[in-house]
Amino acid sequence: MRATAWKAKNRGNLIEGQGWFLGFHVFTHYVKVTFFRGTSLRPVPPGGTGKDARWIDIHADDLDEAQMATWIKQASSIPGWETGSGSLRRRT
Repeated sequence: MRATAWKAKNRGNLIEGQGWFLGFHVFTHYVKVTFFRGTSLRPVPPGGTGKDARWIDIHADDLDEAQMATWIKQASSIPGWETGSGSLRRRT
C-alpha cells in the first residue's frame, strides 16, 4: 500500500491470507505507526480513540524497540484488514 499526500508517505504491511496489520505514515519529523487492530494489543498503543485502530508517533529519540517488537509480533498474529472497493475493512 502506498500513497503520497501532504508531504507524507503511507505504507503498510500485509500478511498473505491474513490481511494488512499495520501502516506507516512518514512525516518530516516523525513516523506514525498505526496498528489496524490496535485495541487487541497489550498494552494498547497510546494513540487513537476509534473502534479498532491505535497508533504511536515515533520521533528520532523516543523509540522503545522492545515494545515496538512486541506490538508487531502481536499484530501479525491476529487477522488484519483487507482491501475492497478502494478502502480497508476488518477481516473476520
